[in-house]
Amino acid sequence: MSDKVESRADRAKRAKWYVVHTYSGHENKVKANIEKMVENRGMIDDIFEVAVPTEEYIDTKGGKKKLKERKLFPGYVLVKMIVNDVSWYLVRNTRGVTGFVGPGSKPVPLTDEEVKALGVQDTTLPSIDLKEKDVIKVITGPFENFMGTIESINLEKKKVKVFVSMFGRETLVELDFDQIEKL
Repeated sequence: MSDKVESRADRAKRAKWYVVHTYSGHENKVKANIEKMVENRGMIDDIFEVAVPTEEYIDTKGGKKKLKERKLFPGYVLVKMIVNDVSWYLVRNTRGVTGFVGPGSKPVPLTDEEVKALGVQDTTLPSIDLKEKDVIKVITGPFENFMGTIESINLEKKKVKVFVSMFGRETLVELDFDQIEKL
């Protein structure tokens, strides 16, 4: 490493996914607790993402079909992070966490193949060719085929705020990057 400060995007590329064991049924609480502690303690440059892999399924009861969601790995949460003493301590001592998966207290990162098999999308920031005031077309969702003007771009959340003309008024809506295309 050089003396220059490493950017968050560069650190995100170095981060690896780790599996954290939790009390069964506490996965979403653990996810929320880790995210809150990351925000409160300014650890956004060490812990990048927390995921609870889920799948949707159709449940049939009494002849009615309902779309439901279930956890793929009850009792486990995935964390994308750079392991150092502080980040390890923060995750390990989160309420509901029983430890990292790995020998002893040393977490073992998942391989890229394992991460893909788990269905976790890596949210490395895409290189997008959008800027404020660009005109876009909405290609999916409830605002499909609407035209709009970009008001702001949030690269971390992969969202844009767009003014669309609805009922003769300009209305600000938030859309995902994959819902729009640049004109």
